[in-house]
Amino acid sequence: MSVAEEIKRLHELHQAGALSDDEFAQAKARLLQQQGGSAGGDGPGESLNRLRRSRSDRWLGGVCGGLSMATGLDSWIWRVIFAMAVLSVGVGLGIYLLLWIFVPEED
Repeated sequence: MSVAEEIKRLHELHQAGALSDDEFAQAKARLLQQQGGSAGGDGPGESLNRLRRSRSDRWLGGVCGGLSMATGLDSWIWRVIFAMAVLSVGVGLGIYLLLWIFVPEED
């Protein structure tokens, strides 16, 4: 759903009385802040550009901590995903190593 469609939906809820003036203003501001003010929204390319390895939330290379910051999932979930991928088919290790090599560390 694009930002314009989401704002339209918020406006409809406001008009129907489901949202107060303050709730509408807060929801709209939060939506615009999350989208960075861009009309096109957050595409996959923009998410990849934000991806950085974490310096503070790391066990090995900070990949899971960085994925946590970019996606909003907890880092332990990413660690479990990688561990299961390593144990099931072994591909998780290769993906982790590639991310460790090619994803820059946060500033």
